[in-house]
Amino acid sequence: MKKIVAYFKDAYNELVHKVSWPTRQELSSSTVIVLIASLIIALIVFGVDVLFDWILKLLYGIL
Repeated sequence: MKKIVAYFKDAYNELVHKVSWPTRQELSSSTVIVLIASLIIALIVFGVDVLFDWILKLLYGIL
């Protein structure tokens, strides 16, 4: 039981004293970058999906 308590104390001390947390501005900037990158990747995947759909319909004569 002592090892478990020591583990949680060490984890708490590390989170409070050793971890450098981002500022609100850094966090906001990172969030915007992730949202923009996610949107760009989603648009690329959508474009590839539409292209493959069109190619397959063309190949199988469904158009």
